[in-house]
Amino acid sequence: MLHINIKNETSRLRAVVLGAAENNGPTPTIEEAYDPKSLEHILAGTYPLEADMVYEMEAFNAVFKKYDVKVYRPEMIVNYNQIFSRDIGFVIEDTFIKANILPDRNKELEAIQYIIDQINPQKVVRPPDNVHIEGGDVMVWNDYIFIGTYKGSDYKEYITARTNMEGVAYIRDLFPHKIVKEFDLVKSKLEARDNALHLDCCFQPVGTNKGIIYKSGFREESDYLYLVNLFGKNNLFHITRDEMYDMNSNVFSIAPNVVVSERKFYRLNNWLRDQGITVEEIPYSEIAKQEGLLRCSTLPLIRD
Repeated sequence: MLHINIKNETSRLRAVVLGAAENNGPTPTIEEAYDPKSLEHILAGTYPLEADMVYEMEAFNAVFKKYDVKVYRPEMIVNYNQIFSRDIGFVIEDTFIKANILPDRNKELEAIQYIIDQINPQKVVRPPDNVHIEGGDVMVWNDYIFIGTYKGSDYKEYITARTNMEGVAYIRDLFPHKIVKEFDLVKSKLEARDNALHLDCCFQPVGTNKGIIYKSGFREESDYLYLVNLFGKNNLFHITRDEMYDMNSNVFSIAPNVVVSERKFYRLNNWLRDQGITVEEIPYSEIAKQEGLLRCSTLPLIRD
């Protein structure tokens, strides 16, 4: 039996699901693009090659091995993108929540069913169909659960809007003892520099009291100020529009003092080191072309 436990984003990691890039399938067509960044690279002929993405994910896997983290991988589906395991499910405390993802990604959930089968079935839930929620929008932070959403009346028109207010209400009902705070995110179908696909594209906690934030990712300044008041402005590393596009807030914590980051995030990595955090730098810029990075590729199961 797997005794899952996630109470925040940064405690010492013991077990994780890492996505897979093998058998990733051909470059998607323009119609198949889920997000504006992938679309941009499909049109430019710079969409990432499978071999490069496999290489990057193995570099990530090597860091987990170094820190003695138990790594689970999805079962292989031929010609299918299984990199972003964060989208398909997430753990809050001792409960595994299956995400209601875009319908054509359901197979990804089936590929990790062998892991879910090791969890107490009473602690595995799946929201009703009207509830949209993806793991990239959900952050557990001790007494808080932060959730990214989109409150625009045109929600249905945005393939980049992945979590609705029904999703927020569902989590609030499931965890009544937590402070559930939703954040209204900026969405764009066409301009990746103005699209916060998930909350972790514009915010993520690091260490015990710090965070990385992109102010313009929030539709309401009050949502941004909520985090400033909670963490303190001096504890937040503010990223630029281009740094958000490169996914600087989508790093991944193995412990409060260990963060895995893209090696080209020079400004961020120097700041992290200034906070006393060990930065494990790896190449991940090819995977970033699909508007996802390190946090997106992981589904943490157990933290101390």
